[in-house]
Parts: sequence; C-alpha cells; structure tokens
Amino acid sequence: MSDLSFEAAVEARVDEMVDACTRCGKCVEACPSVKPAGLADVAPTDVIGGILDILRDGHGGDASRKWAQACTLSGECITACDEGVNPRFLLAMARVATAKANHDLPARRRQGLEKYRDLGRDVSVLSQLQLNDEVLERLGQKSASVSTASEPPDFVFYTGCNVLKTPHIALLALDIMDTLGIRYQVMGGPSHCCGVVQLRPGDLEMSGRMGTNSIEKLSQSKSGEVISWCPSCYVQFTETTLPALERQRGARPFEMTPFMRFLGQRLDQLIPHLHGAVPMRVALHRHPGVAGVMEAATKILGAIPGVTIVDLKQPALGLQGVNLSVLPEFKRELTLNEFEAARDAGIDALVTVYHSEHRELCAHERDWPFRIVNLLELVGESMGLKHHDRYKELKMMQDADQIVADCADLLVHHALDAAKAREVVVKGMLADQPLPLRANR
Repeated sequence: MSDLSFEAAVEARVDEMVDACTRCGKCVEACPSVKPAGLADVAPTDVIGGILDILRDGHGGDASRKWAQACTLSGECITACDEGVNPRFLLAMARVATAKANHDLPARRRQGLEKYRDLGRDVSVLSQLQLNDEVLERLGQKSASVSTASEPPDFVFYTGCNVLKTPHIALLALDIMDTLGIRYQVMGGPSHCCGVVQLRPGDLEMSGRMGTNSIEKLSQSKSGEVISWCPSCYVQFTETTLPALERQRGARPFEMTPFMRFLGQRLDQLIPHLHGAVPMRVALHRHPGVAGVMEAATKILGAIPGVTIVDLKQPALGLQGVNLSVLPEFKRELTLNEFEAARDAGIDALVTVYHSEHRELCAHERDWPFRIVNLLELVGESMGLKHHDRYKELKMMQDADQIVADCADLLVHHALDAAKAREVVVKGMLADQPLPLRANR
C-alpha cells in the first residue's frame, strides 16, 4: 500500500508517459480529429510536443490545446504509438492541466458539482418518466442501489448513468444474461459515478474520490470482473482511476469488460438461443473508441438469423456519438452523410451499439425510410425478448407538453413536478440530437 494520494498517483503515471514519449507525432498522424479541427497543416511533432509542454509546465502552443479539446476519444492514437504511451490519456490530462491554469479549484469544483447535479436530475427524471419503482430497482436504482447481495454474484453489471435514460437497452442486456444463466448484480446511476463528470472541468481530486468510492461498491463479484455498459465509464475507470489505484495499492480490485465484448466471448453460448429469424437489411452505426467492441457487435449482429449486414462505407470514429460534439459541424456532416448512405442503400434499419447515439438519432426515424434500433433489440427479437423503446416513442412526439402529459401517471407515481420534468425533457431529450428534425411533420 503506497502513501501516494490519488492525484499524485495519476501525476506519476503522466510523468512516466511524458518521459517515454519520443515526440514522433504518429499519434497526431493517426488522429481523425486533426483535419476537422483545422490542424492538418501543423507539424505532428509540434502538436504532440506542445501537449508534453502543457503537461510539464502548463505552457503549450494553441494548436496543441486545440487538438486536446478536439479529442473524440477514437483511440487510433493508442494503437499508433510504438512506445506504450496512451496519448488519449495524456490528452485528457492536458485538458485537466489547461483547466487548472484557467480556473482556481473552487471554480472547477463548483462546475463539476453543477454538472453532476444536472446529470443526476436528467437521469432520474427521464428514467422515472418511463419506469415504475419495480423496474427501476431491477436496474440498480431505489433500494437495490444500496443493497448488498446475500452471496457475491459471479459478475457485477455496471450500467453507468446515461443508459438509464433509454432503459429498454439495459433491460434487454439483463434479460440476455438471465437467459444465458449468468449470475450478476446490477449497479450504476449517479450514486455510482465513475468520476468523469468531475474530471472534465479539471477537478482530479474529486474525480478520484467519486471513482474510488464507486470502485469499492463494484468490488463484490466472485470472478473479479465487472461487465460495463457505458464506454465513457469504461475509459475513465480503465485509463485513469484503476491504474491510479493499482499504483496506490499494488493491485487492481477488478478487471472491467465491455458488455459487447463479454457477450461476444459467449457467442457459442448465445447462438442456440437465437431461434427467431429477423429478416432485415441493416447497417451498424460504429464508434471504435473501445478496442474490440465494434468487432464483437458485428459478430453478434451477423449471428442473428435473417439479418444481412450492409456496409455503408462511412467513417467510424469517436468513443460514442456524444464525444463527437466537440466538433459539431463535423458531427453534423458525418450524421447526414450516414443517413443519406443508409437511404441510398435501402436498408431496413440503422443499428446503434451504445445508448448516447441511440438517444441522439432515434427520433430521425420519422424522417427517413429506415428504422433506428439498438443492437440488443434485434438480439432480443430473435430470442423472444422484448422491451418497448419508450424513449424513442416520446422523443418522436417533439412536443414537451405532449410528452409530459403522456407520462402523467408516472409523474404522480414518482411525485415529479411537471414543470421541472418539462424542463428536463426540453434540455435533456429534445435538444439531444446532432441534426434538426424536418419541420411540418
């Protein structure tokens, strides 16, 4: 057990990577954000050199700061590095260093707290507009969020926070694991925060405190494995919090596996349960930021009887849809190009993997000649499992008053204030999409 603080453990890891970096620039050359961020004419060696300068003393060129802010967490930089450095982690730490240089700790802590409260409010309201207490408890909320299993489960299934806004996806994941006989305990929601909300404004200490507290709760499985749904949480835990704890304690409390990789590893076990044909031509909406997830998703999709996968030949980048928001014009262009390619290919459905792009894209189903569904919906359809996509149904109304009125019974059930719920619907649901919907529908 080390006497290092969490922040000191992170900084020691940063220092090691800075020393190992040769400034070759391969990470910059591989990065898909460079061109849309307007950095194509800047020497890659200068860009990465500036990042190292920011990390050493807080001073670095504008191009390097711009690159750090334009990171979509695609991860190409990691595989491009020959020195074992994680440039994605260094860019996150460069953003922290910049935030520290621009704002004092009270301001950064206040910003992190405000974002955390906003997240908690949005997740709570949007999930409660769709679910009763019994289903919320199944998803690790209500009393289940603080309960301890009588016997440690084989696995902990960690939802993260935002998938609770589209709960049909998480519920299908649970149904699939139940069918496969996997014993698990569900944890997640704002009470199990990964700390990324505090990291973004540069409060590394509070990020570590939140993440470490959640890790203590998650360390309850027999297998020593946590199955994670949210890619943001996965990156935060595996690239920042768990390595810091390992440096402090000498060992990691668990290993973390993304759900799609976990399911892909059990494809032979899954296939006998894929009884029903799903005769559809589909295209996979891809974000490759976590290694192996899109490959696993493709194999799972291809194992569903009746499904034909169409390659739209569109670029795949970013950790998930929301991470492309740092380049809004580029994100709009990518989205429109993919929709047009999907229309021209005559597919039946554009299939999302993660929850964030499903939230953003689902309402566009009303404007285009194809459905927008999550991969687990198709797996579930073949297995005879079904959960209604209430989020999409509500969002396609495109009217906050109508949405709140349609959820009147659950407003009463959860004692939600209608005006506050309407505010969340406007900001947290209807504004959450990269392209405007077509008017006069």
